[in-house]
Amino acid sequence: MSATAVDLDEAEAYLRSSDPVMRTIIDDVGGVGALPDRRMARPEDHYGSLIRSIVGQQVSTASARAIFGRLTDRFGGRPPTPQEVLAEDPDELRTAVGLSHAKTTYLRSLAEHVVEGSLELDRLDGLPDDDVIAELVAVKGIGLWSAQVFLMFHLERPDVIAVGDLGIRKAVMQRYGLPALPAAPELVAISQPWRPYRTLACRFLWASLRATPA
Repeated sequence: MSATAVDLDEAEAYLRSSDPVMRTIIDDVGGVGALPDRRMARPEDHYGSLIRSIVGQQVSTASARAIFGRLTDRFGGRPPTPQEVLAEDPDELRTAVGLSHAKTTYLRSLAEHVVEGSLELDRLDGLPDDDVIAELVAVKGIGLWSAQVFLMFHLERPDVIAVGDLGIRKAVMQRYGLPALPAAPELVAISQPWRPYRTLACRFLWASLRATPA
């Protein structure tokens, strides 16, 4: 199921009615119309989106945008194909673009999986969420968080909860009055009333961090 098939106003109304804390969060954020477009300026194809995800790991949004820009500039303004990544000298690519050694390795791992056929990107649209995650985490450098974000914002699956995301955990701790950051089982339990719109709930939680006074 894709979020393109979800009426966001209807999903917002559902979240408001299912959880009073979430209702307050939505009020503070300003509703779906106030949410940022998290796909803005990101590649529309599966492979390009995964490259962008790897490049953006553990760096600021501005740094990720700059590095990805240098990478696409090197290939005529577009993400490189798997074949182009593998044809590049790893050290030369790393130096020219500003990638870490690890991320250069991850990009090559992704390219190898695609070229070898162990990761068939065209199949991902038709797979259940858990199967998409299993396919992606087999690639070195793509962990659970990256796979969940790919589901949420690239495949636009409507009921994904990013249990390891620090922002989500921090927002839930603040808004639900928890003494510490929730572990995955606690976060899953808290998120049950948000089903089947947990992706939208996560977007509100991320946005609530900006709406919460320091």
